[in-house]
Amino acid sequence: MTDWPQRVAIISDAWHPQVNGVVRSLGQLVGELRARGIEVEVFGPDRFRTLPCPFYPEIRLALMPGQRLHKMLRDFKPDALHIATEGPLGLSARRFARAGGYAFTTSFHTRFPEYIAARLPFPRAWTEWIAYRWIRSFHAAGSAVMAATPSLIKELSGRGFANVCHWTRGVDTARFTPDLRQETEGLARPVFLYAGRLAVEKNIEAFLGLDLPGSKLVVGDGPDRASLEKRFPDARFTGMLKGADLTRAYASADVFVFPSKTDTFGLVMLEALACGTPVAAYPVMGPRDIITAADPGIGRLDEDLRVAALAALSADRSACRRFAERFSWSAASTMFLNNLVPVASRKSAAKSKGFKAGRLPQGARA
Repeated sequence: MTDWPQRVAIISDAWHPQVNGVVRSLGQLVGELRARGIEVEVFGPDRFRTLPCPFYPEIRLALMPGQRLHKMLRDFKPDALHIATEGPLGLSARRFARAGGYAFTTSFHTRFPEYIAARLPFPRAWTEWIAYRWIRSFHAAGSAVMAATPSLIKELSGRGFANVCHWTRGVDTARFTPDLRQETEGLARPVFLYAGRLAVEKNIEAFLGLDLPGSKLVVGDGPDRASLEKRFPDARFTGMLKGADLTRAYASADVFVFPSKTDTFGLVMLEALACGTPVAAYPVMGPRDIITAADPGIGRLDEDLRVAALAALSADRSACRRFAERFSWSAASTMFLNNLVPVASRKSAAKSKGFKAGRLPQGARA
């Protein structure tokens, strides 16, 4: 039997009540680990004083969390330490681990260099180069950096990231199901759906500007919602949906359109497929790792997003569901556990020794 840790600390600047792919992924992971009897604590912004993120005021960032977070980690005494994000909490946890000589792992969820470059009035290549240099340094202090897809692993390795390993994602096929498919009142078919954050890096205009038959449905919220509603009055914007309402939107659509070119995975694509809805997307990281790895009957990738959207209409909805059922959170959680390292091991030896419990000493100081 694999000697997995019994106490896992996850530090993340993305956590409830935020609603995004990172939070959903971590939430599913935590549930799986706890079901296995592993004690998991998530140290998120909800435990600290916060201030709004400059680019996303609806996202709250922990304000000077260092001393309090360090005490929390010492009191919890984890066997394994995982830093999920590069924000204030991630930076503070990294300082804590480095000061104490503790090994830890990280994960690369979001392509922040591209997000930053899309917002700042500086040359894009220069901005991305500076940002990647800093993020590479952040992750280099850990024993391993987990990435969601083979394409992302290859890209990060090519950018000089070391010790990149695979941690895929799953989908809750009990929650996301075709059973809630129904006619959508006031929307002519075919219904083309986008679901996710409404922000510049998601490239939503590429979808809303397409000449498509039927209707366009946009589910989600974000800083660009008001401007998008004004520019594309023919589309229906529902705002954020949760639970059965979100599943119903996925299942009732005819095609899920994923216009982003910067996502590292795109969990929403798996959620749509689990609801029996085929995917149309660009042939880029994320979509390329999911759609082209399967029967082409579950969607279409094309540099012309309109071509992809129209072609996806002929996809087999039953095949979409069958494909999504391959992505279990149980398997993804096992992969995560196998990537962890003991906090008491030096990073040079941690991977070769396998996991041996090594909690933080009672009197450890950061």
